[in-house]
Parts: sequence; C-alpha cells; structure tokens
Amino acid sequence: MTTTTDSAASQLAVLLPSRTPLAARPAGIADRPVEGARAWRASYVGAEGLDIVLAVAPDVLEALSGLDRATVADALASVIEGAVRDSGPGVLGPVEEMPIEQITPGDSDAYVLEAEGAPHAWFWARRHHGPTQAPSAPLPAGSMKVLYDVELSLTVEIGRTRLLMRDIMNLVPGAVLELDRSAGSPADILVNGRIIARGEVVVVDEDYAVRVTEILSPEGEDAP
Repeated sequence: MTTTTDSAASQLAVLLPSRTPLAARPAGIADRPVEGARAWRASYVGAEGLDIVLAVAPDVLEALSGLDRATVADALASVIEGAVRDSGPGVLGPVEEMPIEQITPGDSDAYVLEAEGAPHAWFWARRHHGPTQAPSAPLPAGSMKVLYDVELSLTVEIGRTRLLMRDIMNLVPGAVLELDRSAGSPADILVNGRIIARGEVVVVDEDYAVRVTEILSPEGEDAP
C-alpha cells in the first residue's frame, strides 16, 4: 500500500453514495466483488498517475444512478476525480465499464469499502510516475493520446473579491467592484479550476484574449 492509494481509497469511502458510512481497508485474497457488482476502469494521468479499477455493489450502483449525472460512468468520474485529487495535478481519462471477470489485481493496491462489515465497493489502484510511462499488466491505462479529445474548461481570472450578502443584494448596474490585484498584474489561467499559467489580457479582432507569459510547474512555481 502507498500513501497515495490509501488516501484515494479513504476519499472514495467518503464520496461514494451509500445508506451507511463506508470505511476503506486493505483487501485480502478472498475479498472479491459480490454477485451483481459492476466494474469500471480509468487512468489518472499526471506527474504521478494512477491506474484504477472500481467495482460497486448493486446498492451503490442504484445510488449512483440517482445522482444528477447523464450516466453512471459520469457519476463515477466525478467521484474518482475527487478521490485522486491528492495525487497531484492530472487529467482523468475516460471511465469505461469492464467485465468483472477481467479484473486481475496483480501488483495493484487493493481495498474493500465496507459498512458494518459488509462490502459495498472494491478498489484497485497502481501508481505510476509520469504520463509517458507505459503501465504494465494487469490494469489497462490509456496513453496521453487517448486524452487528446478530452474537453477541459479553461478560465482566465483577473482578480477576486469578497462581499457580504447585503452588498451582493444591493448591486446595481454601474457598481464598481475592487479586485485583489493592481492594474497591469498578470491574469491567472486555470484548467478545471487549477492554475497552470499566467498571462496578460489582450484584444484580438475586437475579442478579448490572453497572451501566456508564464507556465507554472505542478508545485505552483514558475517553470524554467
């Protein structure tokens, strides 16, 4: 077991919907998915990535189906993204369903998510360093190429401020809000809410744009 996979398993226990609170523990050889369970796999690609397989019992599957997501895979993607956040900046690849019988734990860290001694989910994860390192069997993982068509949300932020509810309720057209940075300061460029670069706001063909001036390292420091 590793700190990264332990943390992901613990977060999954919190984030997976269940009638009773779940707790994660290392799985033994006899800990296998129950009848009716279904499994999904995904790869979290970043400076430090994870190859992931997650199986859920019918009761958790039913709860996932009730979430406000288009599919169970979409709901699981949201859950898994929250669980692996501590492993560092990265991108979660497609969450794809797989046959239960194809799960072969191999050298993966394995966990059971249970409540009152009854298993409700099973989690396998193997850590790998860097997006270009080829994963070994048994858990399949996509290369960076399979992520090229993944759509990400990019936001340019020029500043922030905090207001009391009464001030927000009293806003009117023409009100001026003072932000937390001076004029001419670089804007933050965020992908899915995480800052990755800084730049300056410019105008291109009468549209606003941003010229990238700095690329930040995963630790938030300027890249050389």
